[in-house]
Amino acid sequence: MKHRIIVLGAGYSGAIAAGRLARRLHTDDVAITLVNTEPDFVERVRMHQLATGQDLTPRPLAAMFAGTGVEIRLARVTAVDADRKTVAIADGEGAEELAYDTLVYALGSRWNDNGVPGVAEHAHQIASRPGALKLRERLAELDAGQTVTVVGGGLTGLEAVTEIAEARPDLQVALVARDSLGDWLSPKAQAHLRKVAAKLGITVHEHTTVTGVEAGAVLTADGPITSSVTVWTTGFAVHPIAAATTLEVTGTGQIVVDRTMRSVSHPDVYAIGDAAFAMGAKDKPLRMSCASGTPMAWQAADTIAARLTGGKLPHAPLAYFNQCISLGRKEGVIQYVTLDDRAVRAALTGRIAAVYKELICKGAAWGVVNPMLGLPTRRRRVLAKRASMSVVTPH
Repeated sequence: MKHRIIVLGAGYSGAIAAGRLARRLHTDDVAITLVNTEPDFVERVRMHQLATGQDLTPRPLAAMFAGTGVEIRLARVTAVDADRKTVAIADGEGAEELAYDTLVYALGSRWNDNGVPGVAEHAHQIASRPGALKLRERLAELDAGQTVTVVGGGLTGLEAVTEIAEARPDLQVALVARDSLGDWLSPKAQAHLRKVAAKLGITVHEHTTVTGVEAGAVLTADGPITSSVTVWTTGFAVHPIAAATTLEVTGTGQIVVDRTMRSVSHPDVYAIGDAAFAMGAKDKPLRMSCASGTPMAWQAADTIAARLTGGKLPHAPLAYFNQCISLGRKEGVIQYVTLDDRAVRAALTGRIAAVYKELICKGAAWGVVNPMLGLPTRRRRVLAKRASMSVVTPH
């Protein structure tokens, strides 16, 4: 029998892992199934662009994986039984259970309302394609002079508020931040961020605690802020399926993995991307981001291939180099960071940073289609013993 590998989720990490496994392992020895709810690969780092009316390049999974041997299953994952080694899925034709020998869990994350009253009912999100499209429709309905408030001063919030303000200069756009604007950035980057916000006419509410959201307002400890449309970008929450399993997870539901992205409780399960709790440089947990998910996918795929074929275990560098922030289509900030993601003084700003960020986004999409990064490789045969049993190594 072929060794059955199931990959859950076709975001950056899941798609890269599936493609990399397909190019490292012989098709006669493995059956790789990629389960995803949508037929297209979604460039999540561009959802703020989609929300403001820009059209993104379609990337059908069927075309991306044509000729690789990866089977695409368009279905929703409803449960994982890590003890029985099965995955429950559902599609338009009903429910089904898939058995696996190795599972790659890459279901990612969704928006997080943080339990704030009214957010789920009255706020929009851009953590998913459906959410971005819904916001796109709502923004198109707004008349000149109406208000848009983005809650959350992190990377997603900064990109969303500047994109909206640039695309719709006729609107009154505001950002609500719990701390100082871009307080984790270097002084040079912070100064440029303030300059761009002022140029775009963005009202910034700093050191502001949001207590609730209503149909026409954002409620704060300092009083209400009028808001025709509220966009919530205060962080991400992982898919709840892992927390309902016997897998060892953190308090937030991330699967705890070792340095090879292998579950510390179930050796046949690997977790990557936002769904995994992995340690990076200086034993600091990796943050939820494409910058983390890509090397995690490389590590997991190459580790699985090595264990199945008797090869040497790889060690992908799980460290950071920079943070790339688009501030509309014409401005940006490239903040250079330490290996454990702390800002240093050096930063690029302005037009060159915007071009840099665009190249990074294009490169990330190219890396999904080309998971071996253009390097030559050959499909290796799976050792019979490795295909039929799990290989347990200490973590």
